[in-house]
Amino acid sequence: MILAAGRGERMRPLTDHTPKPLLEVHGKPLMQWPMESLARAGFDRLVVNTDWLGEQIERHFGSQPQLNDASTASIAYSDEGRDFGGALETAGGIVRALPLLGDVFWVAAGDVFAPEFAFTRQAFDRFAASDKLAHLWLVPNPAHNLKGDFGIASNGRALSRAITPEAAFTFSTIALYRAALFAPPYCDIPAGNSGGVKAPLAPILRAAMDNDQVSAELYTGQWIDVGTPERLALLNSR
Repeated sequence: MILAAGRGERMRPLTDHTPKPLLEVHGKPLMQWPMESLARAGFDRLVVNTDWLGEQIERHFGSQPQLNDASTASIAYSDEGRDFGGALETAGGIVRALPLLGDVFWVAAGDVFAPEFAFTRQAFDRFAASDKLAHLWLVPNPAHNLKGDFGIASNGRALSRAITPEAAFTFSTIALYRAALFAPPYCDIPAGNSGGVKAPLAPILRAAMDNDQVSAELYTGQWIDVGTPERLALLNSR
């Protein structure tokens, strides 16, 4: 699943007329980078959630895009703007898309640039064989999030609070999930979210972490949250 429903307020005025995931990085839409990486690894059935100017995303990619590196994919869209008049936040959007997803699935944000990240079958199979409900990739803290989000124990357990400030890392948004995470006791929204409930992801993850249901690892490759026009310009200048 590619998360592409955000308004991109900090990216204005660029996002006044273009959805943030369609802004170009090195000649291709930002969201196309993880789409191509997933398709290359054989994960070619994608779900994209949309809201702000979402029709542009669907028009650009269609249902069976030929991606720049000759990979092909099929895309199902979860149009939160059309169905509910606005984005459902991360957990609400994932729950809305659950009927389109398998029991185990990748999620990546369409506004994060991590061109070296490998969505490997080995990682997928290893997680599917585990007893965890989520596996997260964390990154060293960028300047705009110096306090980090989560910690990692020596055994790979994800920690809802890092033991020390130096042991806190930022959630990359890249993760593997099991559908059971988005069900009681961690989430009370019915699969499909027909009521359009808005719900953030962090509280669900923290509750599952506290029950030792989430694992994590550190990713040290290139990773940029393309959150402002300045970051986008700097990225394209390299």
